[in-house]
Amino acid sequence: MSYQLIVAAGLVLFLFNLILNLRNLRTPRADSRVPGSPPLVSVLVPARDEEMNIRACLESLQAQDYPNYEVLVLDDNSADGTGDIVEEISARDGRVRLVRGEPLPEDWAGKPFACYQLAEEAVGDWLLFVDADTTHAPHMLRSVLSLALELKTSLLSGFPRQLAGSFPQKVVIPVLYFIILSWMPLWWLHRSRQPKTSLAIGQFLLFPRDAYWRIGGHRAVKSRILEDVWLGIEITRSGGRHMAVDLSPVVACNMYRSFGAMWEGFIKWCYSVAAMSRLGLFALIAAGYIFFLAPFYWLWNDFFHAATPTVWREVVIFQVAVILLMRGLIDTRFKEPVVSAILHPFGISFLFAGALYAGGKRIVGAGVSWKKRIYGGESAVE
Repeated sequence: MSYQLIVAAGLVLFLFNLILNLRNLRTPRADSRVPGSPPLVSVLVPARDEEMNIRACLESLQAQDYPNYEVLVLDDNSADGTGDIVEEISARDGRVRLVRGEPLPEDWAGKPFACYQLAEEAVGDWLLFVDADTTHAPHMLRSVLSLALELKTSLLSGFPRQLAGSFPQKVVIPVLYFIILSWMPLWWLHRSRQPKTSLAIGQFLLFPRDAYWRIGGHRAVKSRILEDVWLGIEITRSGGRHMAVDLSPVVACNMYRSFGAMWEGFIKWCYSVAAMSRLGLFALIAAGYIFFLAPFYWLWNDFFHAATPTVWREVVIFQVAVILLMRGLIDTRFKEPVVSAILHPFGISFLFAGALYAGGKRIVGAGVSWKKRIYGGESAVE
């Protein structure tokens, strides 16, 4: 009984943390104003085999109502028609330019090298890195830059709206924000007087130019698969302010087009955590199971397998109710499908399976595949 009470108390703390996070997350405003002399913003898009996404991304960037920006797209040795599509668009719009990527050096991960090449070509006062599978509201640049200037950030990132097409994606993808916002005390990190690392999501990273080059740009994280997280760490080390905001009204991302791509993406993410600390990864798995999955198992067992109701049935019902309340709060904020909360045990189990698989690959020294490249294992890239 005491064990169940401890789990219930932990869930209440997570709920409290989630509520504080949601209340304190800033959101770009559609009525934001730009400075009298709008600084030049370089929007930088690394693209590798993105012919399914790149047109929609660029068309949304072309529609921006901000008056002073350029768009640079790096074709990272794509095997499809990505470069041709960018060339077609750039021929009609001088703000859009195609950069042909150089061969990947052995000691670099693919995305950091692509972003570094883009940054070297950019001339803007602000550097905005966005993924090729993102789309943007017309006021995105104006509202986000206004917020970054107000907050005086050296790195602004945050939470785009995550789109899901297939049924498995609708079940699994919303679990990511649920875990992050339940566990990370962003409200405290943002209010600290001393710079502290917040959350950086590589789908959207906005830097003042001097802050980016002060840390050496993506060269500082050249061998990292989770380069976004490490960029946040480097910015904080340099004394810069790092903030995460709610980007869902202005940025949407369609991360994965298939179940296989979703599995591969989760494996890459979990493998990178294991590269930092295998013990830490398995501790996260254990904590996630105890607090976010086990209550559903206990409830099922008590109602359908136990001969008589257990003494802690009411406590377990309370645990499950708190989890579902948390899912309701976060899924409503980010407009996630209801089916994900209903099938929460399946979504969280998918994450555990991916984490265990990735941890096992890390232990035996095997690498992971992403964008037709192998990372980790015998390579120098982690």
